[in-house]
Amino acid sequence: MTSLNAVIALNPKRVPRLLGALAIPLCLVSGCAIGPDYVRPRLPESLSFGASGSSRATSKSGDGDAQITSGQRLIQGAEIQSDWWTAFGSPDLNRLVERALAANPNIDVAHAALRAAQENVSAQRGYFFPTVQANYAPLRVRNPNSQSGNTPGAQTSGPGDASRLYNFHTAQLTVGFNPDVFGVNKRLVESLQASARLQRFQLEATTLTLASNVVAAAIQEALLRQQLATTEALIGSGVRALGIVQRQQSAGVASKLDVANQETGLAQARQLVVPLRKQLELNRNLLRALCGAPQDAELPETFTMESLRLPAELPLMLPSQVIEQRPDVRAAEEQLRATSELVGVARANRLPQFSIDASLGGGARNFAGMFSSGGPFFNLAGNLAAPLFDGGTLRFRERAARENLNVATAQYQATVINAFQNVADTLQAIQSDTEALDAALGVERSARVALALTEKQHASGYIDRLVLLNAQRTVFQASFDVAQAQASRLGNSAALFQALGGGWQSASNNR
Repeated sequence: MTSLNAVIALNPKRVPRLLGALAIPLCLVSGCAIGPDYVRPRLPESLSFGASGSSRATSKSGDGDAQITSGQRLIQGAEIQSDWWTAFGSPDLNRLVERALAANPNIDVAHAALRAAQENVSAQRGYFFPTVQANYAPLRVRNPNSQSGNTPGAQTSGPGDASRLYNFHTAQLTVGFNPDVFGVNKRLVESLQASARLQRFQLEATTLTLASNVVAAAIQEALLRQQLATTEALIGSGVRALGIVQRQQSAGVASKLDVANQETGLAQARQLVVPLRKQLELNRNLLRALCGAPQDAELPETFTMESLRLPAELPLMLPSQVIEQRPDVRAAEEQLRATSELVGVARANRLPQFSIDASLGGGARNFAGMFSSGGPFFNLAGNLAAPLFDGGTLRFRERAARENLNVATAQYQATVINAFQNVADTLQAIQSDTEALDAALGVERSARVALALTEKQHASGYIDRLVLLNAQRTVFQASFDVAQAQASRLGNSAALFQALGGGWQSASNNR
């Protein structure tokens, strides 16, 4: 780096005129910015959610919306509300989500990161302006050469001054300015602005993920409670049946094998209760953690399958809308934008840099004499620094910045691809859930009919106890499958809201 400096000492009255003459041309050339301007990467022209997603979006019902079940449909172009979880019709769920959004520490972390990024933007903008610094330096001096007339600060004392100790005061005002001739600071500000927007989208993604996790945990609790209720009903039925068999054995109608089979079925049902209760408690602990509450805190909200309503309408967006709606995609784009601006910074650092420094002050033995005749001074310095040889450091840094831009571009494209896959998978899961629930309900109906017939035949003595136990287990398993299919349908309905980006834009517009 070669520097060319010019230092001028002038009468202070000429300072404003000279500074103005230098500032005007430098400000005019400061408007340019070296490096590439950001352009969104090209994406495939045929954006879609795949065959399954397209079929759901194009299979029209009578009112022009995609019909996925008799009780649920996809609404093309529907706006997602910021409180999308209210679609499940549970006041307890609404309260729990709002509590989590207000108290979860991860939200505080995201808010603080956003504020820090915004402050960094404001700090970098400060480099567009001159720096002004005031300095005052009092000095106590012992001068052994005072008798020979070599006393420092002679402008205020005669050469015959015999004093060996004296005070010296210096005060000055320094102004420095680095004109942004090739746009280094402009690119840095734009990069930091993109980073601040990235933090904003990460805050929205954190909010969306937290709300989705609370909804998923509530659905899981409802499923576990349903499975526990089914298991406990089976245990109650088994206890009553065991009493009957034991009385029959006492009367000589039933054998010991019948009693043993009944006891085995009852023990197997009781064995299922322990892991279900364990999972329920773990799930409650998860809900407390999501709400930012200690593990011994009371959690008044409880959830059952009956307390959660399946949303009758689900939103469906065009693929191009998903790119604008999903906060993770928007965050990846802002990361790409920030990286693009840093290429301009690396390029501009290879070009000459300019700076102007001026100082105005005075020095004297006494405070009042600093700005009297002979005491004031003024300096104006201009500096031009241009790199001539650095071993290729700046060139390699620019090449590294361009490779980082390629990385960010590929990451953005991968994020978009993953987003489309997420939506397509969720749409397919919703359709599969509907079919699975219909099938499970059919199996449960058939199993209950078979159990009723089996109980009549057993009561009439036509079949043994083992056949009845098998029929009871079939109903039990069918009830488990129905509950699982219902919970999966609820969970994937919530997952679709998340896959489409939630309603963060609506929330931002209301802020």
